[in-house]
Amino acid sequence: MCISPFIMDSVALQSVRGFHTFLLQLCDQENKGMLKEPMLYEDDIQVHIVSEANRSPLQAFWKENMPIFIAERAPLKVDENHMEDSCNSETSDLTSGKLEENMGPLPLSVMKARQLVSWYTLAHNPHMSQVVNCSAPTAFPLLWVRCDASDPEGTVWLGAEPVKTGKEVTSIVFHIVTCTGPIVDKSSFTSIEGLKTAHKNRHSCSAVMTKGYAEYDLFGATVLENTIMESQSNIMVDFTWNNVEKIFEIPPLASIATLNIKVEPGNMRSPVIQIHKELEFLLVLAQGLKTGETEWPEVLEEKSAVTDVQELIEDLKNQLNTSQQQLKSKETEKLKSDAAAVESTIHASFAPERGDLDFAEQLWTRMRKTVSSYQDVVDCLMLVIQHLKCKDIQPWIHRGSNSSLSKLIQQSYHGSMPTVSVNGLTAIRMLLEIGLDKLRRDYINYFIGQELTTLNYLDYFVNYTVNLEEQVLRLQKLHHVLELVVSCSAFLNLSHENLFTLTQSCSRYYKDNPLDERHVFQLPIRPTTINAFYENENPIMWRMEIISCHGQRELKTMWQLNTRPPVDHVTFSTPDLPVDDTTLNSDYEEAFYYNTVISCSQAHFV
Repeated sequence: MCISPFIMDSVALQSVRGFHTFLLQLCDQENKGMLKEPMLYEDDIQVHIVSEANRSPLQAFWKENMPIFIAERAPLKVDENHMEDSCNSETSDLTSGKLEENMGPLPLSVMKARQLVSWYTLAHNPHMSQVVNCSAPTAFPLLWVRCDASDPEGTVWLGAEPVKTGKEVTSIVFHIVTCTGPIVDKSSFTSIEGLKTAHKNRHSCSAVMTKGYAEYDLFGATVLENTIMESQSNIMVDFTWNNVEKIFEIPPLASIATLNIKVEPGNMRSPVIQIHKELEFLLVLAQGLKTGETEWPEVLEEKSAVTDVQELIEDLKNQLNTSQQQLKSKETEKLKSDAAAVESTIHASFAPERGDLDFAEQLWTRMRKTVSSYQDVVDCLMLVIQHLKCKDIQPWIHRGSNSSLSKLIQQSYHGSMPTVSVNGLTAIRMLLEIGLDKLRRDYINYFIGQELTTLNYLDYFVNYTVNLEEQVLRLQKLHHVLELVVSCSAFLNLSHENLFTLTQSCSRYYKDNPLDERHVFQLPIRPTTINAFYENENPIMWRMEIISCHGQRELKTMWQLNTRPPVDHVTFSTPDLPVDDTTLNSDYEEAFYYNTVISCSQAHFV
């Protein structure tokens, strides 16, 4: 297909020139960082630029990570002057305006979309110098236009992609995205041979290749003790393979598989929920230290904090010397027992405490459950300090503890404990330091005990020489790594090799990036490792690509099935079926899919 220069009437010429100028202004605003919202074109059309693939409305079928134009119908604006005319008209107009604004993205008619694509194409034509007023037209980002599916084919997107040879735009690749569904009867799907034939006829080629892609929701297919992880956390697996043999083919074991893991901490069904609750209390203290105001969580035990701490002290007084000696075991032995205890914590929803908590850690555990005010913290710490001064207790603490209270305890061994005033925010700081010490040890013992990393590799996360705020932030990052690793271990039973790789990958990410609990971490994996979780399940996405080579350029036809509508600007009617299309635990014959076809054609400028 070729595009030849032709004579345009003045109205068409003005339209092309106007659209070209508008796109130049849009790019200029984006480059200056001034583009905060879509720019309006012709009153009823708005265009904006999407630069990140994970923010693209095309991500259901278009994974390219490059800037793109998105053109759509602009929402109707409410005329404020007209709204003031009468109470009734104000209510009516406001309701109408709000309804349209809440509808989400709005499509253009297919005819209007084709017109925009035509103008965009002509603006790139090197022979149309009267349009662009320069010798070399600008190569704009790809243009994608939302369509209302009003044509017989059900077109939902039209796209245009400039192709450059050297510095010159020599052709345009047009993308047409159609969507139908939902479809229940899978026998109505076309055959692979039919798709191949259609592609060959469209592109005048004799040889084609096929690639398969599939995506499964492993949390939707995974149950642990009759529970399923909630939707804010998910583990997806993507498959890619060559030479597709049939529609809906199960990915062969020779496929390339990648886990996409997103785990947001705080899920009550998480195996590490108890550790997360301790971290939450730590964050409450850190916020209180920063702002001077603390929003205390609800107490977990009825007894008062001071009474609970007094009982701890009395227990300590009554301990036998043999028990104390057992607690003072060698550090390597303690590390091993700690690891086993924390592993027990990770694999039980009730999260039992470690068996060798030192005095400061036991104090933290009790105070976390009982303090409800600043005064509670002060009274508890003063009670401990008074007993230390009187030398009627000599509690044992872990070697290497760094909290202020631990240092006071060490000084009390030698009778050189200074006078301490627990006033101002000192009490909050002291309790925060105890919690930091305790959680650091929990995380270290799990990761090292499971041989997932080394202490040197964890140094960034457990470094106590940085300020308290940074210490808390780094522990948050390390906790997120723990959530990710434990979820894959508990729900997918991944091997040590895979868990080790995941730990290293997540740790590297967090050494260079801020905390992002919604980040999707990727882990390459062998399909044989997880085939039991997907081979009898429905994919949430299945796609086949038919590819033909034309010089250095590949042209594709993509045929895709999704369990959810792949576009957000067209409404599809859902069949009345007793199916949960989120977890997809139903039989094949009960699930329904949306069928998307993405075809392309290339037009050369001559």
